[in-house]
Amino acid sequence: MHSDHPCTSPVRLPAALRAAVFAGLTALLPGAPAHAALNVFACEPEWAALVRELLPEARIHTATHDRQDPHHIEARPSLIAALRRADLAVCTGAALESGWLPMLQQRSGNPRVQDGEAGLFLAAPHVTLIDPHEGFISPFDGDVHPEGNPHLHLDPERLPVVARALAERLARLAPGEADGIRQRHRQWQQDWHGHLQRWRHEAAALRGMPIVIQHDTFTYLWRWAGIRPVADLEPRPGLPPTPGHLRQVLAITRQQAPQAIITARYQDTQPARWLSTQLPQHPPVLHLPATVSQLDGNVPTLPLLFDTILQRLRAVHDARAGAAGRIPVDGTDAAGGSAGDTGVHDRPAGTPADKAAPDADRPAGHMPAPPESPPHVATSPSS
Repeated sequence: MHSDHPCTSPVRLPAALRAAVFAGLTALLPGAPAHAALNVFACEPEWAALVRELLPEARIHTATHDRQDPHHIEARPSLIAALRRADLAVCTGAALESGWLPMLQQRSGNPRVQDGEAGLFLAAPHVTLIDPHEGFISPFDGDVHPEGNPHLHLDPERLPVVARALAERLARLAPGEADGIRQRHRQWQQDWHGHLQRWRHEAAALRGMPIVIQHDTFTYLWRWAGIRPVADLEPRPGLPPTPGHLRQVLAITRQQAPQAIITARYQDTQPARWLSTQLPQHPPVLHLPATVSQLDGNVPTLPLLFDTILQRLRAVHDARAGAAGRIPVDGTDAAGGSAGDTGVHDRPAGTPADKAAPDADRPAGHMPAPPESPPHVATSPSS
């Protein structure tokens, strides 16, 4: 039978409109939260620490930690799942994550964190990078970045520029928290300025200090402080030290004696320790954090990261200059911590007791002779 009424079949709204209506009605319910916490995927711990300062209530997943090389990370299922949930991904850029982030973006299927979207924040485009590479780059060149050195978080002058840009991006994505984000950023900026004055005073004595490095991880900090690398344990960026190259480094450092040999926590210290045993001064090996660490909790913030690095360098410099200060020995720092915590290894195995620092406690027993041949170090991607 024909009806004069319009079609009585139920009207179905589009899925997107139904979700919007549901969200609006939910927000009106008593006790409903005004906004949901922002899900943030941080490629490196330094950016997680910065987000935590600006938006403490954010849910943050950090893809890497301080004992991993951020160039070489496995695109694990857990990282794919974390990026899939993210409202914002905060990464360095400048090809630091080029070996794993694009794969995570593709497999996550999250449109918010794709290239060019507001949900992907890259730090590098907001500052001028040092040492850009021009010309053709082959796989044999190692971890070379055309845009420049990506480890910009270790420059205390560039980091505030990134913090300002990140605060604005967070305020854009979490408009309900925009006032709080900007207020916390202003406080962070004020505190950072105070830290910067202190670090400048701390670093003044380090100007011209000769060191041996392994990779260009700390190069921004070396240039800021006026510290002078005389040799690099790596034959090419990111490539492991080879016996032939270490012999070349040994020849250089016999002519230009370093006060310390620097490695990052994710690097093997064996080549550095070998070099120290071969030099008459037996310079200390400083195994330093290259980023903040939430694992052991001893370097949980960016200010503490700079404090830690500068204090370790000052300890070596002051001891070598005969000033007050003590280089930690035998795996223990002056405060009673372990070398794994402080990153200081001042006397490698094989150093004769009479060659130790003047104020060092001499170990009992006979120290074995240093090895004659330099070690060969193999590397594998971080998991």
